[in-house]
Amino acid sequence: MTPQDAPKRTLLSRITVNQWLAVVLIVLAAVFIAQNRNRVDINFLLVTVRSPMWLILLIMFLVGAVAGLLIKRRGRR
Repeated sequence: MTPQDAPKRTLLSRITVNQWLAVVLIVLAAVFIAQNRNRVDINFLLVTVRSPMWLILLIMFLVGAVAGLLIKRRGRR
């Protein structure tokens, strides 16, 4: 059998499980943002910030990810 005789793979069959998982997570994130567009007041020490809920949660996620990376890096030493 030559490479020309091999059956052609469709676009969907070329997508890996990791890529499917990424697509699902992106769709879930988009739905989350669409449902959490209302503004909320965040009080921190003496400062009050009014911002969309999804933005506050995204910032807190990034803070947690950076903290996790710093702790992981320190643990290797």
